[in-house]
Amino acid sequence: MAAIVQPLRARRPRNVVGGLTALLAAGALLYFGRHFFITLICAVVVAFLLEPFVATLTRLRLPRATASFIVCSLALLAVYFAGFGLYTQLADLVEDLPKYQERVNALVDRVVARVETIERSVYELVVPRRFREQQKVEPTAAPAPARTTRRTRTAPAQPAPVVQEVRIRQEQPPLVSYLAAHLGSFYQIALMASFVPFLVYFMLSWQEHLRRRFLELFDEAARQVAARSLAGVARMVRAFMVGNFLLGVLLTAATSLLFWAFWLPYPLLMGTISGFLSLIPYIGLPLALLPAVISALPVYDAMTPYLLLGGAVALFHLIALNLLYPKLVGPRVHLNPLAVTVALMGWSALWGAMGLILAIPLTAAIKAVCDNVPRLEPWGRLLGD
Repeated sequence: MAAIVQPLRARRPRNVVGGLTALLAAGALLYFGRHFFITLICAVVVAFLLEPFVATLTRLRLPRATASFIVCSLALLAVYFAGFGLYTQLADLVEDLPKYQERVNALVDRVVARVETIERSVYELVVPRRFREQQKVEPTAAPAPARTTRRTRTAPAQPAPVVQEVRIRQEQPPLVSYLAAHLGSFYQIALMASFVPFLVYFMLSWQEHLRRRFLELFDEAARQVAARSLAGVARMVRAFMVGNFLLGVLLTAATSLLFWAFWLPYPLLMGTISGFLSLIPYIGLPLALLPAVISALPVYDAMTPYLLLGGAVALFHLIALNLLYPKLVGPRVHLNPLAVTVALMGWSALWGAMGLILAIPLTAAIKAVCDNVPRLEPWGRLLGD
């Protein structure tokens, strides 16, 4: 018995060290290759979303390559028109930025003046009057004249200062400086994003071939498990993205109507930004309030409209996440709140803002794989609700 227990004890630390080493290596690979992995995952998600449309066209006797090309072209056109509409409103907003700057400066001056008034009032209440009178500055006596001697020494003449040419370097605007400092990152992001349409097209047109070759990587016993896992991930990602998109559209429509009713400028642009920012877990509400406050700056001076706008946006957020989200998205995800929080922290630490967006679908995909693999079922139950 002792001969059996001793190898098990010696093997357990090795397994722990090996698992930690593999986890650190995977984290380093995901961090340093984040642009590649983000591009690939985004292409896979888009391919999962467009697959039902391609399948519908193939049922109409169209070749799969032709159906994939038509669906990808229509998707690109939809993205182009949506981006063009947002770009036109953003261009108008950039022209009105001086108005917003003047308004912000006036508000800051008003707040500073009010704070100074409060400080003066508090000082007069706390400090007694006699101490305030003692702190008044008394006139100081004039300094005694210096003694004059018969012979005054003349100070040596100072050499004339040499006038040096100073080159005045024109400072660049903050936006231009930021773009120049991060030009390499923007170029890399744009380069990787340009591969997404091609990746999506090849994934759709070669879908059957890729699926067969992927399943051939496993033996006969594990092939069915791999097929079920792949189908589960596809269903989950499709349901998650479609549910979030529908929820974002509903929030956009409600928020845009709210901004239009308050006579705010650019209601469609600000409503779209506020509606989709509201879907971000945990920090969605404060982010959704920012477009409302920014839009109301050049319109309202009183505090009442800001309170009404903030209350309405908060109400939309609570209704969407507490009533609509569980029905549209919740049944396909099945993640407990602790797993969601840890996933948001981990993926955002690895990939930044994109990690925050992709954290829930990636974690739900991992859970879908764990649910279909017998050895990983305990991990799936750990992540589940």
